[in-house]
Amino acid sequence: MLTLASFISPYRADRDLVRKIHDEAGLPFIEVYVKAALEVCEQRDPKGLYKKARAGEIPEFTGISAPYEEPLNAEIVVDTGTQSPQECAAVILNYLAEKGLVREG
Repeated sequence: MLTLASFISPYRADRDLVRKIHDEAGLPFIEVYVKAALEVCEQRDPKGLYKKARAGEIPEFTGISAPYEEPLNAEIVVDTGTQSPQECAAVILNYLAEKGLVREG
């Protein structure tokens, strides 16, 4: 069974803890870093949350008033600022296929 989960997890220690739990249970853990420059995130912000965070209306907002610690050793990195959604999906699926976790086609 393959499970995909998407989280805003800005702290490296939290991601490392999840990896450790999986390792101790003998389960694979594949970290996918869905990279996007802050400027790209702000351009894509339909709710205006980044603007509100910059105005001080939202405290502890990741990337503005709270840190985002980039992964150091993610198994997969896709850059949504330079790659299309289809290209990002292909990178992820190709990796999973290479590892024998999904079938190609």
